[in-house]
Amino acid sequence: MVKSESATGVDLQPTSHAPIIRSPKDLARLGLGALGVVYGDIGTSPLYAIKECFALPHGVAISLGNVLGILSLVFWALTLIVVVKYIGYVMRADNHGDGGILALLALVTEQRSHPKRGETGHRRWITLVGLALFGAALLWADGMITPVISVLGALEGLDVATPIFRPWIVPLALAILVSLFLVQKRGTAGIGAVFGPLMLVWFASITALGIPAIVRHPEVLAAVNPMHAVHFFRANGLHGFLILGSVVLCVTGSEALYADMGHFGRRPIRFAWFWLVFPALLANYFGQGALLLARGQEVVENPFYGLAPAWFLYPLVVIATLAAVIASQALISGAFSLAQQAIQLGFSPRMTIVHTSNEASGQIYVPEVNTILMIACVSLTLMFQKSGNLAAAYGIAVMGTMVITTILLFSVERRIWHWPLWKALLLCGLFMVVDMPLLAANVVKIVSGGWVPLVVAFGIYILMTTWKRGRTAVRKHLAEGSLPLDYFLSRLEDYAPHRVKGTAVFMTSTMGVTPPILLHHFKHNKVLHEKVVLFTIVTEGIPEVAKRDRIQMRELDHGFSEVIAHYGFMQTPNVPLALRRAAEMGLEFDPGAVSYFLGRETLLTTGKSGMSKWRKRLFVYLARNARPANTFFRIPPNRVIELGAQVEL
Repeated sequence: MVKSESATGVDLQPTSHAPIIRSPKDLARLGLGALGVVYGDIGTSPLYAIKECFALPHGVAISLGNVLGILSLVFWALTLIVVVKYIGYVMRADNHGDGGILALLALVTEQRSHPKRGETGHRRWITLVGLALFGAALLWADGMITPVISVLGALEGLDVATPIFRPWIVPLALAILVSLFLVQKRGTAGIGAVFGPLMLVWFASITALGIPAIVRHPEVLAAVNPMHAVHFFRANGLHGFLILGSVVLCVTGSEALYADMGHFGRRPIRFAWFWLVFPALLANYFGQGALLLARGQEVVENPFYGLAPAWFLYPLVVIATLAAVIASQALISGAFSLAQQAIQLGFSPRMTIVHTSNEASGQIYVPEVNTILMIACVSLTLMFQKSGNLAAAYGIAVMGTMVITTILLFSVERRIWHWPLWKALLLCGLFMVVDMPLLAANVVKIVSGGWVPLVVAFGIYILMTTWKRGRTAVRKHLAEGSLPLDYFLSRLEDYAPHRVKGTAVFMTSTMGVTPPILLHHFKHNKVLHEKVVLFTIVTEGIPEVAKRDRIQMRELDHGFSEVIAHYGFMQTPNVPLALRRAAEMGLEFDPGAVSYFLGRETLLTTGKSGMSKWRKRLFVYLARNARPANTFFRIPPNRVIELGAQVEL
């Protein structure tokens, strides 16, 4: 019923989520909003990043050379990855204003970009799809880890205040996480209004904490010289290289700059980064370095909270916990958006999508994903207990996604921007020089927790690829028994079927072909309605299709009409609404006398589709548990007629 990628050749005008900026006031307002959505994850990294670099048993010893070396690595990681890679280049690879790894996938694999693909090009296309899907799966794993590590990292400040609170940290974290997931169904519109101001308080707080320590030990500012990083590697050898696995924690959330670009636009995200986020992060990181030089092992267990004066410790825990909740919310909302995109692009079974805002189409709630994330976060909290124990798992998820983004960016440079090979290789090669050592340093942590995101991502990847292969096999099986639509209409007068009053809508995924469900109905019931509408939904490789371009309609012979509804991969189809718009274009039918004919396939694993048996069984399980087509497409259940058919996979 849903076809991925347009086969109509229609030049559609996409719409973008990105708002129009007319004045500096608009820029400041949107920049404040970006603080609450885009920068929650990377903004809470000071809670644990520096601590993991020096904490025993894997951290390095505290010395002037090591502190300057770590700070230099942090400074240049933020500069090269966030400033140069994401803000400088990746955010330019937008899909009509929207970003994110699945939006990037739709951009680089759009068939209209390379219509004459040979066998080599097809293999390359399959590889890109596989990489993008695994990157999306890693982002889902990241969405499971971020809430846990952020909330635990914030609450561990209570342990700094007094050991009495130590037994309560995990129960408090569980209570906060469960509460966060339980309120998701209410939508983020209400609480989203205060996210920006709260994060403004957070960044102001971490800046104020860091500056006094830097003033007392200004020698830490020398760390901007990259030679201190070089000296650090020389002095620490392999141990120094492995510390990169902890340094990567300072750039967690970089992908959010790209993924949430459609909600705010490039300019507000850049504005917020350069004028507030970047200076605040550097002030706090350098302040923690200065504190370590001053007090050494005394504060190594939690240098972030060590910066706070005693009177500000408890308020800081509250502010940090709120910031952690905001960071978690951004990842949870991102997981919902990823699920919607995966469904529309044909990589996921239908799930419940609830729009929680009448104004912002991007604000959605997916109950199935919410439940899975809640169970995963509770399990990870009970399993790891401390933020430090989750650091290894976090790094693998973050760097895996970043490396895949670099590979997809290379494809954009070649196919979309038409860069020469040497130029694309030079830029992406430089990014890989940064990305690969950070990823390699995390690979050794697979045994100590890094296996978690890999297992989760691999499982999600298997589910997505199995669903795609299964649906392709089903469509192929149904197409084998279908007839060309022109042939069916030309023979219709010979049969002279009885025509009953009303309108019948047959959902079909293939244009120009008689829907199998129509043939099935005609063969067994020997009748047709006076008006027959063949309805096709096409998911385009763009985020949103403008309303004026969404519906195509043409009249055929014998009371037949064809309606094609175009949707972007960030939109949810609504069949009755689409029919009403088709009526405005001339489609004649009585909305009160419409019957929707849907097919219900009984899947058998005895066919010769080429899928392995375990994939067939998994696909059958997914299909049985997918959301019914009528509810997903918002078709009134009392107007649906389902006809069954057996399909051998």
